[in-house]
Amino acid sequence: MFGIQSALISVSFWRCLKKMTHLHRCYSTGTKLPELTSVRYKIQRGPYNTISDADVRFFDALLGSNRLVTDPDECESYNIDFPKTVRGASRLALKPKSTAEVSAILKYCNERRLAVCPQSGNTGLVGGSNPVFDEIVISMKLMNRVLDTNELAGILTCEAGCVLQDLENHLSTFGLMMPLDLGAKGSCLIGGCVSTNAGGLRLLRYGNLHGNVLGVEAVKANGNVVDALNVLKKNNTGYHLKHMFIGSEGTLGIVTKVAIQCPPLPKAVNIAFLGLASFNKVLKAYHLAKYELGEILSSCEMMDRLSLDVSINSLSMKNPLTSENGHEFYMLIETSGNNLVHDEEKLSSFVEKAINDHIIEDGTLTNEPTKFNNIWALRERISEGVLRDGYVFKYDISLPFSSFYKVVEVLRNRIQDPRIVRISGYGHLGDGNIHVQVSMPEYYADVAAQLEPFIFEYVSQCHGSISAEHGIGFKKTKYLHLNKTSSEIEMMHELKKLMDPNGILNPYKVLQPVTET
Repeated sequence: MFGIQSALISVSFWRCLKKMTHLHRCYSTGTKLPELTSVRYKIQRGPYNTISDADVRFFDALLGSNRLVTDPDECESYNIDFPKTVRGASRLALKPKSTAEVSAILKYCNERRLAVCPQSGNTGLVGGSNPVFDEIVISMKLMNRVLDTNELAGILTCEAGCVLQDLENHLSTFGLMMPLDLGAKGSCLIGGCVSTNAGGLRLLRYGNLHGNVLGVEAVKANGNVVDALNVLKKNNTGYHLKHMFIGSEGTLGIVTKVAIQCPPLPKAVNIAFLGLASFNKVLKAYHLAKYELGEILSSCEMMDRLSLDVSINSLSMKNPLTSENGHEFYMLIETSGNNLVHDEEKLSSFVEKAINDHIIEDGTLTNEPTKFNNIWALRERISEGVLRDGYVFKYDISLPFSSFYKVVEVLRNRIQDPRIVRISGYGHLGDGNIHVQVSMPEYYADVAAQLEPFIFEYVSQCHGSISAEHGIGFKKTKYLHLNKTSSEIEMMHELKKLMDPNGILNPYKVLQPVTET
């Protein structure tokens, strides 16, 4: 049954939308830890020095003991990623508060040949923000000041350690919003988002960070500060150096400040949650939505039955659709605009047409704050809920629509193992990005061998991308050649050598060592 519920969307409501609690990870001695990354992946340590007592004394004098983490138990929260799939062996984490301190840290580490691992919110899925061996972790969490908000121009300038949700809340008081929206917004930091070129839930409407970031400040491996903190929307003077740091995952420099353009906060936001019988129907619904909703379409998400089951069964959330047997696929479609009546009419017309054309089986539409928030939570918490299955292989890939969901079906046919809890797919249909999850009670090496490199080779054969929005990190370095030509990889190595000749910045990430390529 199709239902419509309406309420005015106010700025104050927008501030409360989709708040996610900050992720807090603490690993006690009784917690089962993942295997060391260096052991599981049989990686050879690079030619770096190890930390000495003299090094610790230097950092203590620079930062003070309260901004050094040396306790082994505390270090584990920096060594282990959010889904607990990688674990480094760092014995030291540093927490700078300024660009000058980051500069001093890198200058010292470069001279001493001490490898470092920049870390933001530690919400990534490819091991890019965790040490592989004993790299010094540089946590950016204390660099969290908003430096300027230009309400008229719609430009925010801030430090790299600002939490995305905090920036969203801050901007809402000016009638602005962040162009980026992630499920992990309560924990991820803007510097990490920029460094990975994070995509998110509204890329369909607002584009990626290469377009929205106007300028950055970054610190090179030798400690030199690159001030490219441009705040002009049009500045066509020479090389656009910001692009070197957007998406380079901390391997070319550490981003310390960001200037980003922020769109106006919409006055009317609506959401439709739909149930569909097949992926072919999903594609038809998306096609119809593009043409019926046009400029107000801000997000288009899809979930298969097994993905939504994570939120409903593992997290005890409620399905807003009342069908007794559920649906094979679900869609979340959001609109954002400035005319409540106009937008609601367009969305209602779209849903009614989709029902009349037998594209969707069921649907509900709302802009009532609590219901709106609850529907988004169904989608946003899938990544969190699936961790209750045990160990999860997560694949963030882009594919043409002709192959978009087929990859899930191919994996189900390939791996028919009773130990598998689920093989599911969900993601950002509007920009061709699907998240494939293969979960099981614990890590099984034989299952890993069936998954990789098969899934990456399959994606490459389908003319897709092995990384849609999370980056290459550590886990995908040996598969980079499936998406990049040899000349591109050669140029990436040349750029890395130029920017970081000693290779201290986030080693083992993005690029394999030259001797292994």
